[in-house]
Amino acid sequence: MRYFDVGETVVRRDVYQGRVWSELALRVVNDTGEALVTACCPGAETRWSSSYAKVRADGDRSVRTEAFEAMAAGERELVPGVWQDTELLLWKPPTAWFSINAFFAPGPGGTYRLRNWYVNFEYPMTRTDDGFNTFDLAVDLLIAPDLTRWRWKDEDEYAHVRRLGIVTHTDHQAVDAARARALAMLEERQGPFAKAAVWTAWRWNPAWPLPRLPLHGPAR
Repeated sequence: MRYFDVGETVVRRDVYQGRVWSELALRVVNDTGEALVTACCPGAETRWSSSYAKVRADGDRSVRTEAFEAMAAGERELVPGVWQDTELLLWKPPTAWFSINAFFAPGPGGTYRLRNWYVNFEYPMTRTDDGFNTFDLAVDLLIAPDLTRWRWKDEDEYAHVRRLGIVTHTDHQAVDAARARALAMLEERQGPFAKAAVWTAWRWNPAWPLPRLPLHGPAR
């Protein structure tokens, strides 16, 4: 298994039933046996479903329900896009059913500050030649910047994807175990939470060009 170099461009792909449903270009911050740490910034290239693009453009969350239904039916149309508004730091352990993310929002004078931590429940990472594959499972854990408060997010959407069969019973069992593990990491200050001050001070390297997707597009 090849580890990626710091500053290298990699692609996170959400893959469901053998088909790519989204792509996000990232830069490598660190890559060790503990986790693959990547980042992106406003302007990073993406591809995602046309329905999800509509959600982002209109802010209409009801369209997300339609997007899940289209996924369950195998209907897919990928459109190009760009990452907007926030800088993102993504910490992905090799076998975990989640990633831990830090979102940095713009502040005065072009600076960025940590807005929140975010545990995204998703499939374990499968490395590829140019990045990694996973699959977002809808439910999330939103954590305050100082790690003192947290709440679950999108439980309604998670229930919906379970009804549609996108999240199987086996997936659900794995997510339940991952919820407990993520909370334990938070409470015991493990993983990135052990170095929260270091990650909070992280900033995008201005010498890095914007992450771009491969010209050949998704494999499927």
